[in-house]
Amino acid sequence: MELRQLKYFLKAKELLNFTEAASALFISQSTLSQQIKQLEDELQVPLFNRIGKRITLTEAGDLFAVYAQQSINKASDGLQLLKDLNKLETGKVAIGVTYALRHVVTKALILFSSEYPKIQFEIIFGTSQELIHKLNHFQLDVILTFEEIASEAHFKYLELFTSPMALVTSSETALKNKKTISLEEISTLPLAMPAGGFSTTQFISKAFEKSNLHPNVTIEINDIPTLLELIKTGKWHTILTKTTIENENDLYAIPISGKNMTRTAMLISLKEVYEKKAVKAFLKIMVENLK
Repeated sequence: MELRQLKYFLKAKELLNFTEAASALFISQSTLSQQIKQLEDELQVPLFNRIGKRITLTEAGDLFAVYAQQSINKASDGLQLLKDLNKLETGKVAIGVTYALRHVVTKALILFSSEYPKIQFEIIFGTSQELIHKLNHFQLDVILTFEEIASEAHFKYLELFTSPMALVTSSETALKNKKTISLEEISTLPLAMPAGGFSTTQFISKAFEKSNLHPNVTIEINDIPTLLELIKTGKWHTILTKTTIENENDLYAIPISGKNMTRTAMLISLKEVYEKKAVKAFLKIMVENLK
C-alpha cells in the first residue's frame, strides 16, 4: 500500500467521480482506476460501488477513509518535522483569529517576522464557529478566540487573558461618562449588533434571556469594522469585548455590570497533530508579549 494510492482514493471519495478526481490529480483516469483497483485487491474488499459512470462509497470505503486520512496526515507531519530542522528558514503558519483579538496577533507577528523573516503566514479572520471548523479540517494550525469552556477532548486550550463585556458607544455621546452600565439600561438603547454567528452575540443574547430582557436590536451585521463605523456616528451602540476597540480613539467602552460578564481569550489547537516549530516559536513570542 502506497501513500499515492491513499491520496488517489481520498480524492475519488471527495469528488465521487473518477474523471474529475483524475483531472484534479493531474493523472489519467486509467491510472487512477488502476491504482484504486490495486488498493482494493490488496485490501480484499471493494471501496467503491461502480454504477455506470457513477461511483459511491461502500461501507468499507467509508470506514477506511478515516484511516487513510490519518496515514496521509502522519506522513505529512513527518515531512514537516524534517523541514523544521532547517532552523526556521522555511515553513508556513496558518492562524485563525476573531476580530476582537487582532491586536494580539499583529503585535506578535511584527516581532516574529523581524526574527524569522522567511516564515510565511496565513491569517484568517472569522467567527469562532468558522475557525473551529477550519481547525477540525486541518486548515489552520491554531486559532485565537474567546471560549468560556474547554469542552472538546481533542483540542488543546491555553488561556491568555480575560476581557470584560462592554457597551461600545461613540466617544461623543453622553454615555461616555458612565463607569459601568447594566443590561437593563442597555435594553432601552438602539443597538447594532454582530450577526448571530458571532460568539459575542450568542454570549450576550443568553445573558439578556436569563435576565428576561429584550434588547432593541435594529441592525445585525457580519462585518465588525463596518459595525464600528456605524457606532461612531452616535446613532447606535453595540456590545463587544472591551479589547475589540483597542486603539479606536472615536469609541468608548463601558463595562457591563453583573456576574459572568467577562470572556476568556484562548489559544486552541489540535492535540494529536504535530506542532510545527514555527508555530511554537510564534506562540511563545505572542504569550510573552502579553505579560
